[in-house]
Amino acid sequence: MKTVLITGANKSIGFETARQLLQQGYYVYLGSRDIQKGQQAVRQLQAEGLTQVEPIEINVDDLASIKAARETLDQKTTVLDVLINNAGIHGAMPQTSLEADISVFKQVFDTNVFGVISVTQAFIDLLRQSPEPRIVNVTSGLGSLTLHSDPNWKYYMVKPTAYVASKAALNAYTIVLAYDLRDTAFKVNSVDPGYTATDFNNHSGPGTVPDAAARVVKAATFGPDGPTGQFFSDDNVPETGISPW
Repeated sequence: MKTVLITGANKSIGFETARQLLQQGYYVYLGSRDIQKGQQAVRQLQAEGLTQVEPIEINVDDLASIKAARETLDQKTTVLDVLINNAGIHGAMPQTSLEADISVFKQVFDTNVFGVISVTQAFIDLLRQSPEPRIVNVTSGLGSLTLHSDPNWKYYMVKPTAYVASKAALNAYTIVLAYDLRDTAFKVNSVDPGYTATDFNNHSGPGTVPDAAARVVKAATFGPDGPTGQFFSDDNVPETGISPW
């Protein structure tokens, strides 16, 4: 049975991603910064008959928490097949380039960039034990520098600076990580779940959570011939499913 760790999975897209992977036969370690919320999410899935799941307390902003999560997982498994770096924050608004306080940038980057790097580095050796390891970094279409430079893009006017910069940095990390793992069985990709109606955006997005999670699950379950080092975004570029960086 393949195993997967999903950060920020006690609700929304992360939770639905856990559900869909459970339905495909994966054993899910459901990451949550609040263990009680994680336990509640697990109970909900178990009530649906999806029992191969357990909560893992992990706060991606806290190195001690990441280390503790790794120690917890060491007691449960010697291999991790999939890591989904889903946890992310938007940050306080407004976020104009000249008015956003530097503390907002630091907070957003701590979760969206440094958290991803820290978690990936902490669990990489468990992933190396898998014959087909997968890393999915959940990004945003707003992380595309190319599209942000195009006045004709439908989201051209949407520029929350700290968030945009953090997702662009996350995409850059994905490119380099995929390169560093290029001669291995790893598949490393960025996935934009789309503008989805969640708490993250006060349910303003037109997309559904199941559709958003399905995009993440697709990248998490790529076969041996699947792509690596790509930025997938059906919402931005539905013709190809691949977004420009």
